[in-house]
Amino acid sequence: MSPTLRAAVWMIGAILSFSAMAVAGRMLASGLDTFEIMLYRSILGIAIVLSVATMAGTLGQIRTDSLGLHLIRNISHFAGQNLWFYAIALIPLAQVFALEFTSPIWALFLAVPVLGERLTAVRLLVALSGFGGILIITQPWQATLGPGVIAAALAALGFAGSAVFTRLLTRSSPITSILFWLVTMQALFALIGAGFDGDIALPLPPALPWLAVVSVGGLVAHLCLTKALALAPAAVVVPIDFLRLPLVAMVGLVLFSEPLQPHVLAGAAVIFAANYLNILAESRRNRAGPRAGRGG
Repeated sequence: MSPTLRAAVWMIGAILSFSAMAVAGRMLASGLDTFEIMLYRSILGIAIVLSVATMAGTLGQIRTDSLGLHLIRNISHFAGQNLWFYAIALIPLAQVFALEFTSPIWALFLAVPVLGERLTAVRLLVALSGFGGILIITQPWQATLGPGVIAAALAALGFAGSAVFTRLLTRSSPITSILFWLVTMQALFALIGAGFDGDIALPLPPALPWLAVVSVGGLVAHLCLTKALALAPAAVVVPIDFLRLPLVAMVGLVLFSEPLQPHVLAGAAVIFAANYLNILAESRRNRAGPRAGRGG
């Protein structure tokens, strides 16, 4: 099997995992608030990370350096994930996913102050195009800009911050350390948020399988995505990832009777084009760099 085909198989795993997370989040929303979902998900995540690290012999990679960066990264991710679960309970799944796909575009801006990257003309064009896609999806002129839409858009910003600070952390921290502090810090944040009103709901037995799907699904999805990117260029992987949108649109239609909305698909197409333009531009820039170096 070719590396590209293997990457496609890994991406199918990521797509199915992300979609399963969305369905599980919707099923849990009636009995648990977003902080409680994150709390139980993170507790399960701690058990999974420690178990896998023990079997892999990487427990010694968990370090206490860069805790400040871990804190910033996990606050950003925690905010994004909570807003994502909140949005899933309020608006169609396809709309949530379409707005989530703007995350790489916002990361372009955050990478300038955090990673010292330049904001080129192409990146600016990509960001403006992505913003145009958001306007098509949200249609603020139709007075449909409700809390669910705002939450989904802000979730994309949270995920962008998480991605940028994760990239910064990977320069000095092992993956086991990053994952450990991810689930541990977010369990603490969720405990504070869920217990703020003095009432933390315990999950009923029917909710336990859905909590397992949310916890395992998130870890599996990011593992599959990482594996796919290791096998094939982002220009190949990212278009496959956008298949999440039509899949989750069909899931929303079948399971939750959510109508297919043409403007959401149109806005997502614009966002996809913007992301793909950026990937192609970055690929050309990376290829030109080594050639320029050899020519010098």
